Amino acid sequence: MLLKNTRSFFQIKEVASLGFLFSTSSLMIGIWAAALPFIIKRLEVSDGELGLLLLFGPMGSLCGVFISGYVFSKVKVGTWLGNGNMLYVALITLEILAPNKWLFGAALFFRGFISFLNGVAVNTMVGILETKYQRRFMSTSHAMYSVGGGVSAGIAALLYGLKVNSGWQAFLIGGFIVIMILILKKYYLAHDFYVHSKSSFNFPDRTILGLSFICLVIFMTEGCIVDWSSIYLERNLSVPVYLISLGYGGFATAMTLGRLNGDRIIPKIGEKNIVVGGTIIAALGMVLVSLGGSSWAAILGFTITGVGCAGIVPVLFSAAGKIPGVSPVQGFAMITSGGLIGFVAGPSIIGFISERTNLSYGFLIVLFMLLLASTTGWANKWLSAPISTN
Repeated sequence: MLLKNTRSFFQIKEVASLGFLFSTSSLMIGIWAAALPFIIKRLEVSDGELGLLLLFGPMGSLCGVFISGYVFSKVKVGTWLGNGNMLYVALITLEILAPNKWLFGAALFFRGFISFLNGVAVNTMVGILETKYQRRFMSTSHAMYSVGGGVSAGIAALLYGLKVNSGWQAFLIGGFIVIMILILKKYYLAHDFYVHSKSSFNFPDRTILGLSFICLVIFMTEGCIVDWSSIYLERNLSVPVYLISLGYGGFATAMTLGRLNGDRIIPKIGEKNIVVGGTIIAALGMVLVSLGGSSWAAILGFTITGVGCAGIVPVLFSAAGKIPGVSPVQGFAMITSGGLIGFVAGPSIIGFISERTNLSYGFLIVLFMLLLASTTGWANKWLSAPISTN
């Protein structure tokens, strides 16, 4: 099923070209993440200062939430797709090479801003192509992001082994991305239209807020596992250093495999069942993490959480483009704003709880939030039922 679904995705060139754009940001992030220890040394910042600087990225993204409607009522989506992603490459390269923390922070802010607008453009276009071809592409598109991150992490390790520094790595990977975008440019420019009218921003109703809340919880879960899984395994469960990455590794692998199969599974199971069932499965994974009492139970728990979360964000983003009376750009901005809050605030809340009690209690908060998201999903009217095969 996986190979058949992936092969059919790449057979449609305008869809495959968008899939590549999903991988571009994660290809660069892998290089950036590996370069971060060297950036810290060069800029001479403490962990606390770095934490404050990193907030500039989400701040830029939140600014993008409010201005995205205006941008895409003025700029055609095909024009933005390639140019926006090339600008992203330039900004993250600037971060890697920044000579001082002020330039680093400024580049982070504008990268967050551009990254959000890039997300609006590609996710909106995937929704449009799903309607055009009457089939799903969103889950596989998001899987391309996960694949890009894994590939770039491996490339960074290889290049560091060959004594290639982070600056040259950024130029090499960034140059590859720019060349590919220029090769695929004709597919992007073919989308010669605007994806947002000049309608004013309306406060979302309770149903849309529900989708935004579910997005908040899933992004919160992912952010907490990214930031705290290795620390939990080492500090609370005494896992050897060479194994502490298995928590996030299991989560990420499960997410990737789930999303590669998601476009075929979601119509059969139904959007509502994916969200409700997925959040319950993810919550069961967090039970193992918090209460399992052993390293392997925790690693298995993180992996099960990845299985549960895999299809939820693609479902939410597809739903964002199909809300009656709301443009795809506004729908995406409304729903994703919750995700941004969750991704930023979630790990900080867990850290606050961990400092005063125990990290396992922090993960119990994630468990509770997942159960709330399951209840919210069950009551949401924009999530569809399974498609009958009769």
